[in-house]
Amino acid sequence: AVSSDLSSQIAYGGKALESRAQCFWKVKVTTNKGESAWSKPARWTMGLLNDSDWQAQWTGLDKSFEYDRPDAPHTRLSARYFRKEFTSENTIKRAVLYISGLGLYKLYINGKEIGDQELSPTPTDYTKSIKYNTFDVTKNIQKKTNTLGVVLGNGRFFTMRPKGVKHFGFPKMIMQLEIEYADGNKQTVISDTTWKVTADGPIRANNEFDGEEYDANKEMPGWNKIGFNADNWLQAEQTDSPGGALKAQINPNIRVMEIIKPIAITEPEPGKYILDMGQNMVGRLKIRTNGKKDDCVTLRFAETLKPDGTLYLDNIREAEVTDKYTLKGVSGESWEPVFTYHGFRYVEITGYPGKPSLKDFEGKVLYDEMETTGTFETSNPVLNQIYKNAYWGIRSNYRGMPTDCPQRDERMGWLGDRATGSLGESFVFNNNNLYAKWLDDIEESQRESGSIPDVAPNYWAIYNDDVTWPAAYLIIANMLYNQYNNIEPIRKHYDSMKKWLLYMKDSYMVDYIMPRDTYGDWCMPPENPGLIHSNDPARKTDGQLLGTSFYYHLCGLMERFAKLLDKQEDAEAYAQLSLKVKEAFNKKFFNEETKQYGNNTVTANLISLCYGMVPLEYETEVFRNITDKTENEFNNHISTGLIGIQWLMRGLSDRGRFDLAFRIATNLDYPSWGYMVESGATTIWELWNGNTAAADMNSGNHVMLLGDLVVWCYEYLAGIQNTSETSTGFKHITMRPYSTEQLNYVKASYHSVHGIIKSAWNIKENLMQWDISVPCNTSATVYIPASSPDKVTESGKQASSAESVQFVKTEGEYVVFEVASGNYRFTAETK
Repeated sequence: AVSSDLSSQIAYGGKALESRAQCFWKVKVTTNKGESAWSKPARWTMGLLNDSDWQAQWTGLDKSFEYDRPDAPHTRLSARYFRKEFTSENTIKRAVLYISGLGLYKLYINGKEIGDQELSPTPTDYTKSIKYNTFDVTKNIQKKTNTLGVVLGNGRFFTMRPKGVKHFGFPKMIMQLEIEYADGNKQTVISDTTWKVTADGPIRANNEFDGEEYDANKEMPGWNKIGFNADNWLQAEQTDSPGGALKAQINPNIRVMEIIKPIAITEPEPGKYILDMGQNMVGRLKIRTNGKKDDCVTLRFAETLKPDGTLYLDNIREAEVTDKYTLKGVSGESWEPVFTYHGFRYVEITGYPGKPSLKDFEGKVLYDEMETTGTFETSNPVLNQIYKNAYWGIRSNYRGMPTDCPQRDERMGWLGDRATGSLGESFVFNNNNLYAKWLDDIEESQRESGSIPDVAPNYWAIYNDDVTWPAAYLIIANMLYNQYNNIEPIRKHYDSMKKWLLYMKDSYMVDYIMPRDTYGDWCMPPENPGLIHSNDPARKTDGQLLGTSFYYHLCGLMERFAKLLDKQEDAEAYAQLSLKVKEAFNKKFFNEETKQYGNNTVTANLISLCYGMVPLEYETEVFRNITDKTENEFNNHISTGLIGIQWLMRGLSDRGRFDLAFRIATNLDYPSWGYMVESGATTIWELWNGNTAAADMNSGNHVMLLGDLVVWCYEYLAGIQNTSETSTGFKHITMRPYSTEQLNYVKASYHSVHGIIKSAWNIKENLMQWDISVPCNTSATVYIPASSPDKVTESGKQASSAESVQFVKTEGEYVVFEVASGNYRFTAETK
């Protein structure tokens, strides 16, 4: 037994667990009222931990057919259908199936689909690691004859090939079914050359970017059931392994997480119908139709429309984003693709027999299955819609890795997009396992030299050796520790992170200045609304300033990591390096006369300030440069891109300008999040001017420009802050809401690893009522805006004498209390 004051991330300390081991855990809780009984055991089974555990062979069909186009830029490759019959011998005690089908798979036993996962397994660099899924199929195996069926789609393994996307070969699978009988005998059924396979099924082409084509006339009734005649099928071939190690998938699978109905259909041209889903979403469309044999319904997807009501496709670039269904001519046909997804609000429908109606369609929303951990609402409808846009944008881009966009010929795991974004996202969704997996992708993409790419998995081999994008590697590991008390990513990747920082220092650093930068303050608002990037040198932040400030920040994180892992020598080395970098940084970039950094952009001053590089005696003047420039030159609007926006809202609020942060958050004109809402957006744009910029780069569903807005909503408006300096995983919470006369109420909740934290405040006629919930096994420091303790009550009593409430101090405009876990209702006179 392990005794701990933690509620999660309690490390197992027993003997090493072996493959297939059946394990359990249970909990007993000690409180101030005594000790509970033991809980009922929760059980799990260990996976296949060693290569020797796998008897199965990699199996496939390494060739194309006359209807395929394997070498074209828009690859066409039909799905591979595999089947095998086997006989079970006795009464079954347990049956477990392990499978990885690359790029994507569907699994059937005796005609029944196994699992409700979609687009599995999760994407990786298949030469480094391959994820497998595990299913308990005890109830699916019947006595005597059984049939296994597997369909392989192409996914990222055999993908569309724009701009040098990595390609891994023809689809293949590995599958192992282990059956344990009641009499103690065992049987193993594996993928091998005894399987039969055909590529002449109904899925004629499938591609993540281009879509899926399905011909119902090619359906093979009963192909995955007993007794099907597969004499004209081919014999499966043993294929080479892709090279990666087989590992159990720990991050969640993609699933259908919501079904939405369309809100309108228009007909801008005869026979061309436009379906409006009412929301920019990611997933697929299910259709119902009646028609003649060989009628072909074509669906094409887009985020926005042209003025004439037809699809705007310019920003999709090379992706064809088209699904096709060929009817077999029976009554009541329905279909949806299985090996593709699209980012869309609008669907162009052509070839539909008759006139379509809304009831003929439904949208399946697909993203990684994870708990929605946060709720947030205010009295400001624009702020609420911005948050809703963020919610849809975040989940749209969870696809086994955090992608930049879900609709065009890209959909890559850009590191820079998620540095601070991952923190904001962690309030909305439980993204612990997703980001832990992505850190594995990053390390697997690291070169022997130590270089880390800007994209992981490295389907695009972009090794620019900049700092600001790969910095996400360390920043996200730190986030996982702070938010979830998950130290394992730090422990697991420490050596890799250390190798990268040393590589960058030895390869590029000159006199403690890091000159490497590729992207600058990416996607700042340009001076001309038709531009993607600014051409004005005065708006651009010096890349050397960005590279050096980020390197300094990363040294601080590595010092922290080293201390956590008891690597004191490393910690001291990083502390000394930090001092030297800070000194060189200020010598090169700080102007003592004007009290500005670089060319005085908001980003240059803000990053220097928030990373702790500004000498204490100059902080006030540097901050004044930020506010003066924002208020006077940019008329209280955003002037930053991806880098500066990571700290803008918190940086302003922490230094007494919450009013300016709130105005920026609720502006309705360009450039602002509110401008996107006012322009009809239902997700977050890639560019502040996404409705006027050139089509080369104006995705309507990116989340990188959220910056620290979602963090600010929870930590500042709702006042739910993780006291990460002294605790992690919200073991101790700081509750400190920032209020404004422009808000009547804020209510929010966050399901932390310890339980649900709630904050709901409202102000009426200078009287604040604040309901808070502090989870079991935690405590909180509560900051209540009031002039003195006697102006504060809790559940009708003087707060200082209420149960589990202790007055601590008066600090500025706040009265501060310490509270234990529980539910509280504070009231206070605010003036």
